[in-house]
Parts: sequence; structure tokens; C-alpha cells
Amino acid sequence: MIYKKSPQEIDIMREAGKILAATMDRLEAEIRPGVATGDLDAIAEASITEAGAIPSFKGYRGFPASICTSVDEVIVHGIPGPLALKSGNVISIDVGVHFEGFHADSAWTFPVGDVSSEVSDLLNVTETALWAAIDQCKPGNRVGDIGHAVETAVQPHGYGVVREYVGHGVGRALHEEPQIPNYGPPGRREVLSAGMTLAIEPMVNLGGPETEALDDGWTVVTADRMVSAHFEHTVAVTPEGHEVLTRRGG
Repeated sequence: MIYKKSPQEIDIMREAGKILAATMDRLEAEIRPGVATGDLDAIAEASITEAGAIPSFKGYRGFPASICTSVDEVIVHGIPGPLALKSGNVISIDVGVHFEGFHADSAWTFPVGDVSSEVSDLLNVTETALWAAIDQCKPGNRVGDIGHAVETAVQPHGYGVVREYVGHGVGRALHEEPQIPNYGPPGRREVLSAGMTLAIEPMVNLGGPETEALDDGWTVVTADRMVSAHFEHTVAVTPEGHEVLTRRGG
């Protein structure tokens, strides 16, 4: 079942999104060679709790940290720890904020120091795919239009679009219906309408689309161990179109 949100509930999600955006800004300022992913986790937890919210991820299905830190070939669900970042890495930081009963969810992939041009291109294309997908979030469109927009943005570059992990509804629960694949034909699946709140999140690999889950039960990597990028925003469908609830920069 898809749970539509009232304007008052979207107001709460907007506040959760502001807390999340401020946390992501703090994290970006700390990303540099030598910083441990565990230190980033501590910064995020402090930022979220100081704002009167709760990290959505910590304890969720047993996840041990407040954020996911996915470096290089890690696609999603990387666990923060002692790993120190190096120049040339990329790190995807996925943050969830639980505020007054509602969640916001966002991820961004950042370069660490100087990265290769091919990796920089991957990040740019994946972010472009995110915005193309968000543009499809308006009443009367369908979930399939979102995934088709991602695939259309990515295909000309020959990258692999991850299929096993998808976007999703978000609100009172961190993961709600509908599931939102990043591929497929347009004009299919559920019809979008005002009040739906969606986590749109393309995951795109420099190499093939295949994935592998590691033995820790969380970390997902590219099967060919090539670099992956992950960009995500929480979006509310409005009568006029959409609003990005986790937008940074004002």
C-alpha cells in the first residue's frame, strides 16, 4: 500500500530534510585524505542528534552505524570504521534522518582529493540521471517513467545501472511502497499523485551492472570491483509537480 502524506506531514518531512541537508554539508566539509569513515559517522550522529532528530539507519535491521559510507567499488551499505580515505577515492555517504515520526533519506557521492577524469564523468552522469528522474516526479506520471529517465541518461555512456537495489517510498517508515527501479520502460507501474514521497536513488557502475553482497551481510560491491556512484534525494509529489525535501544549498 502507498501512503500519501498530508501537507502537515510533508512539513515534518521538510524539516527532516533540512536536518539531513545540514548534516551532509558538515560531512562534505570533512572529506579529505586521511579521514576515517568512522569519524564521519560520529560527525553525522552528532549533527543529527543535536538537531533533535534520530539517525534512521542506526539499529535498522541491525545496521551498526548512523550513516553508510561506501568507498570506490562499494555500491551501498558500506559500514563506517577505521578505513582512512585516500586521494583518488570516491565515497558515497547515505544519510537517514528520523524526525517527529517521519524519515528523510539522501545520498551523495563525493570525490576525495583528485580523481580520474573517467570517475569524475561517472559522478556527473549519475547526478544528471538523478535530476532527470526527479523531473519525472509529477502527478499523472508513472513509477516506470522515473526508472526510464535514469536509464536514458546513463545508457549512452556505457555504464552499468544497478538492478538489484532500487529507490522506494519513504515517510513513516524508512522503506515504503512503491519500489522504484532505475531502469525499464516508461508508462508502466503505479501512477504518481500528490502526497506521495519518494526516495529517488540511481546507483550506477563504471563497469557492469552486476553486484555482490559481502559476508558482513550489508556491504554491496560491484562484481567487477569497478567504481560505483550513488545519488539520492527525498522528493514529495505536489499538485504542481514536485519538491526536493533534502535539497542542499538553500
